[in-house]
This record gives sequence, structure tokens and C-alpha cells, in this order.
Amino acid sequence: MTPTDRHGDTHPAFDEESFRDALAEFGGTDAERRVVARQARDLADSGQAESDRGAPLTGDEIVRNMRDAPEGGPATRWNWWLGALD
Repeated sequence: MTPTDRHGDTHPAFDEESFRDALAEFGGTDAERRVVARQARDLADSGQAESDRGAPLTGDEIVRNMRDAPEGGPATRWNWWLGALD
């Protein structure tokens, strides 16, 4: 099933499992990676990032941005990236 927004437009689904696997690059526990992946999926599903940016949010893009964080595991880097969005 392809997700649709409130206007009925279709959007590619965020691949939470692949994103969670990619987070292993930053260490952390399985539980930490699951939480970050779920939060990223929720953000992608909300459509807010796509509305703001004009393009769907992808796991690859998030990982690239998280690499810019000064240090830390997945949760620290995720929080840093979210703060950078403001």
C-alpha cells in the first residue's frame, strides 16, 4: 500500500527497517535504534517535512545529516538533527 496525504496524493513509504539498520553506523543499542527509527517514520508519515521541503523524507538523507553531528549515538545525533531543523 502506498501512503497518501490528506489531498490523496501518493508518497513513497519511509523504509523504517532499512533506516534502523543504517543507524548501526552510530552504535547504540537495538532499542535506541528502534526508537529513533520509529520517530523518523512518524516524522515522515506526518508529511510535515515533505510539506516544508517539497520532497519526501528519506532514511539516506537523515543518515547523511546525522553524520554531521559532533558525536554520539543514534538518539543524540537524531536530537541534534531535529534541533538543526528549527
